[in-house]
Amino acid sequence: MMYLNGQVLYEDRHFRDHMLSGVPVQIYHGKTHSDIGFIEYYGRDFVKVNNIFYSRKQFTFVSRPGY
Repeated sequence: MMYLNGQVLYEDRHFRDHMLSGVPVQIYHGKTHSDIGFIEYYGRDFVKVNNIFYSRKQFTFVSRPGY
């Protein structure tokens, strides 16, 4: 599945697609950039990027294909 640069990820399938395809994600806490990298794990409550677990409720995940 193709994702647009800047597209917000929120469904399990979004995280799965990015993890399996090796597409990087950018992570924001509010409007502040927190991290960028590849999804190592995702679950109902957390997404693991760069060996850090980010809460799906507290952070926003954005697709960054081509980064």
